Amino acid sequence: MDKLVYTAATGLKAHMAAQAAIANNMANASTTGFRADRVVFDRIELKGGGARFEARAPAAEEVTDADRSVGAIVQTGRNLDVALTDSDTWLTVQAPDGTEAYTRRGDLTVTASGTLQTGDGYLVMGSGGPITIPPYNSLSIGSDGSISIVPQGGAATDATVVDKLKLVSDKGSTTVKGLDNLMHVRGGGVLPENMDAKIASGSLEQSNVNMTQVLVDMIENQRSYEVQANLLKEAKTMDEGAASVMRMPG
Repeated sequence: MDKLVYTAATGLKAHMAAQAAIANNMANASTTGFRADRVVFDRIELKGGGARFEARAPAAEEVTDADRSVGAIVQTGRNLDVALTDSDTWLTVQAPDGTEAYTRRGDLTVTASGTLQTGDGYLVMGSGGPITIPPYNSLSIGSDGSISIVPQGGAATDATVVDKLKLVSDKGSTTVKGLDNLMHVRGGGVLPENMDAKIASGSLEQSNVNMTQVLVDMIENQRSYEVQANLLKEAKTMDEGAASVMRMPG
C-alpha cells in the first residue's frame, strides 16, 4: 500500500512541475530568443527490492532542461538587433551573481552610461568584460560580432571597432537553463569561445515555443494528473476496506 501511495504522490509532484513548465512556456511564447522549458522524468535505481520513480522538478537555481531548437528569425532592420544563426552558438552575458551566463536574446540596447545590454537587462560581455560603447554618431555590428562606431562628431571614414560580442559554443558541454531564463554550465565554469560563429545583424530570433504543442501537452498533463489523483483515492478505499476486515466484532 505504501508503494502505491508513493507512486501516486510522486506522479502528482511530477505533473505539477510539468504544468509549471507549460505555463512558463505559454507566458513566453512571444519573448525574443526564449528557449522552451522541458520537464524530464528520471528513473531512480532499484532500492529495497522496488523501483522508485522521482520527477526531476526545478531546483531553486535551475530548470530541468530546455528545447534547443532554433526559433524563427525575422528581420527588423534595427542596427542593434542580432540573431545567432547556429543552434549551438550563444551570446555571453553577465548573470546577476557576476558570473558568465548565456542567452539567445539579441535585442540589444545601449544605456545612458554606455553599457550594452540585452532586452531583459543583462550586460553583454565582450573580449575583456562587459561592453561599453563610447558616444557615437552611428553603430553597426558585423557578422562576426565586431562592434564598429563612428565617434560622435567624426566622419564616416573614422569608423573604428570598439569591441566584439563574446560568442560561445555549447558543443561538448553540459548546460542547464536557470530560472532567470539564461543558460549556465552545469557545476560552474564557462563555455569556450566560438571564433567561427556568425550572426545576422538587423534580425531577431523569436521564441521557439510551439503553441499548438504546448496546448496538447497541457491537456495530456492534466489528464495524467487526474489519473494519479484517482490512484490516491483508490489507495484510500483499499486501505479502508482492509481496516474494516481487521475490525473485531463488538
